[in-house]
Amino acid sequence: MSVLRTVLLVLHLVGVAALLGPALEQLTAQTKRITMLMVWGARAQILTGLALTGVAYASDHEPDHVKIAVKLLIALAIAGVAEATRKRENPVTPFWVVTGLTLVNVVVAVAWH
Repeated sequence: MSVLRTVLLVLHLVGVAALLGPALEQLTAQTKRITMLMVWGARAQILTGLALTGVAYASDHEPDHVKIAVKLLIALAIAGVAEATRKRENPVTPFWVVTGLTLVNVVVAVAWH
């Protein structure tokens, strides 16, 4: 179970990198857009997050239900905004929403004990 958790955690971190990498790259760009890499990163975050929660329950470790619910709602919002606006040419506001919510989700993961 430990190996599965480690693999899922690495994939979860790759998902957040796929969301933040293109966002950081575009910070100084005139036109900002939601890339397919960001969309796939959002999808990966949801799937691996759910799988990590399942592994935690399976190994008799009860995670904080409220924290998991908050992180899931934020991840669904990120994925929803990214999916809905990925074909727009210059989605400045959705770009900042996705980037900001991703950073909020990272802070929740790290700071909430």
